[in-house]
Amino acid sequence: MKPGGFSGFQASFTRTVGKIAGNKLLLTLRDTFILVAAVTMIAGFAVMISSVFLDPNGLIFGEQGLHIGKLISGSWSAWASSDFAQTLTYIQSLVNLFSQGALSVFSLLIVVVFSYTFSKKFFPSNKEHMTSVLYAMASFFICLPWNYDYMVNNKNVEITGMLNSNFLGTPGVFSALLISGIAVFVYNKVLQKNIIIKMPDSVPPAVARSFESLIPGIITLAVFVIGTGISVGLAGVSLPELLLQVLQKPAMAISGTAAFALVVQITWPLLQWFGIHPTSIWGPVFGVTWNVADTENILGTAKHLYSTMFMNFSTIAAGTFALAPVLAILIFSKINAEKKVSKIALMPAVFNISEPITFGLPIVLNPVMFVPFVLVQPVCFYLAVFFTHIGFIDVITNNVPWTVPPLISGLLFTGTINGAIVQLINLAVAVLIYIPFIRIANQMNLKKMKGV
Repeated sequence: MKPGGFSGFQASFTRTVGKIAGNKLLLTLRDTFILVAAVTMIAGFAVMISSVFLDPNGLIFGEQGLHIGKLISGSWSAWASSDFAQTLTYIQSLVNLFSQGALSVFSLLIVVVFSYTFSKKFFPSNKEHMTSVLYAMASFFICLPWNYDYMVNNKNVEITGMLNSNFLGTPGVFSALLISGIAVFVYNKVLQKNIIIKMPDSVPPAVARSFESLIPGIITLAVFVIGTGISVGLAGVSLPELLLQVLQKPAMAISGTAAFALVVQITWPLLQWFGIHPTSIWGPVFGVTWNVADTENILGTAKHLYSTMFMNFSTIAAGTFALAPVLAILIFSKINAEKKVSKIALMPAVFNISEPITFGLPIVLNPVMFVPFVLVQPVCFYLAVFFTHIGFIDVITNNVPWTVPPLISGLLFTGTINGAIVQLINLAVAVLIYIPFIRIANQMNLKKMKGV
């Protein structure tokens, strides 16, 4: 590469990625999933507490765990019939309401948040963004299937006049995004054309705005009534059912492949090495793929190997991103400046916060650290895949905040000690990968200090 060639590539790469990350639609999607993630995180955390701490047959009380149930009651049969176990089961059923109240209406949450965020970012002149939300919700419910088949005792029963609530959950994610986006766009475009009912100045502003929304609202809803009629008439299914078959299922199928996972695991640290936060690029993609897999795993409706939870478990929450380089430097580096930076970065790294070490050392744009930084994530990710395939750990179904320290998070993610063991192995492997490059950096720094 010519002198300055890398700098030119770096500038071009950063500029291109910056443009992609700054796209208003991608920012809207990212912000939507970040906001919805707060609710799903609470639900996932509740499910984790339910399965790990409250399940009479789980990690704390069960036969595959610490055997506390048998210690309390004397035998497993006595434990199963004890009042304490029954009380735990009842509390567990109450805690599970968190997931039913959040994850079961995942798509509905997306409609509300996406339509509001979309309206604010693309139509800032609109004084009533909540009106956009109302018409987006109405459009979504217009499109949902109100007639569907249901199996009862191996017999097909047709249900009419009742909402198929499945599409309020994860099967309706693409529909929620597409329908709410189109609804907000149509409504605001008609509003901007001033096709409204104008009220006298004597009418209170709130009432006037309500009447102003009528014609744009009617046109918006009519679009989806016509769209639903065309979909049912030509394809025999509702729009959400059609979109599920055409868009969401193929996207989920692609995101469940090893090739997709490999691309993610390589580009995630690569973007970080250039100083670009990877969630700015991958966040919107995960929102309609791996985050959906998370929700389905938590609900127990599917068992996806590849998911955001699995990536967090195997890499970020395992300490491979933040703690591994800190430990490698503290143990093997001979440069005092590096050790001082690592000591400062140690406490944040315990909680998987990587910025102090990635920007403090720095690892970002450090040619020596490029290979280990980019290599560690896919290696550790696929180590965890291997342990899952051989049955040492199960598919991840507990959602744990990524800031929970390594080993503890492994225990909580899996509900077994095996999860902590896998994280310990991954952390050790990550440290080993860093060692030769720490020594190379030491040699280069020592030569520089000696003026060689």
